[in-house]
Amino acid sequence: MIKAVIFDLDNTLIDFMKMKKLASEAAVSAMIDAGLNMEEEKAIEKLFGMYEKHGFEDQTILDKFIKENNKGNLDYKMLAAAVVAYRKVKSGYLTPYPHVQKVLIKLKERGIRLGIVSDAPIKQAWLRLAELRLMDFFDIVIAVGGTGFEKPNKAPFEKAITELKIKAEEILFVGDNPNRDIVGAKRMGMKTALAEYGQVRKGKEKADYILKDIIDLLDVVK
Repeated sequence: MIKAVIFDLDNTLIDFMKMKKLASEAAVSAMIDAGLNMEEEKAIEKLFGMYEKHGFEDQTILDKFIKENNKGNLDYKMLAAAVVAYRKVKSGYLTPYPHVQKVLIKLKERGIRLGIVSDAPIKQAWLRLAELRLMDFFDIVIAVGGTGFEKPNKAPFEKAITELKIKAEEILFVGDNPNRDIVGAKRMGMKTALAEYGQVRKGKEKADYILKDIIDLLDVVK
C-alpha cells in the first residue's frame, strides 16, 4: 500500500525545460540587441552547451557567457538586458504541467503524504513552489543542488524516508530522469513511476510504472 508519494520537481511537476528554452532565447535576443556579435542560433547553442557544463541552476551563467563571447569583458549593459529579458519570460512560462494541482488535491484527500526531492538549490525550489502556489501541498521539501549529494546519491532519499517516517516500500517516487530519480529510489526500495510526459533524458533503468500524464498517478495510487 502506498502511503506517500515523493516527486522530483523540474520536468515532473514543473515544465522547467520549456521555460528555460524560451527564457534563454529571449536573453540571447536581448544580448544581440545590446551589441553581442553572434548569430542567434549559434549563441543559443553555445549557451545551452554552457548549461550542460555548469548546470542549469548556475545563477551566473549569463555573466560567464558574455565574458566568454565578448573578448573576456563583462558588458553590464548586455548583462542587464539579458537578465531582464530572461526574467520576463520566466515569470510567464514557469508553469505546472496540466492536472498537477488536481492530482495533488486528490492525493491529499486520500490521506497520502507528499514530498519533494529535487536537485535544485533549496532557495530555487521554494521559489518555484511559491510562484506556482504549490507550497502547502507538501509535507517535506528536500533540495540538494550544489551539495554533492544530488540524486542518485542515497542521502536525499534517506532524508526523505526519515522525515516522512514511512517505510521505503510504502513510498512511490515520481521523476523524469531514469538515471537519477528511478535508479536512486529503487536502490532504497521505493516503488517508482517515470514521468514520461516530462522526460528529457533517456536511461536504461525501468520504472515500476509509466505516466503518460500526471493524472495517471491516481490509478497507480489506489
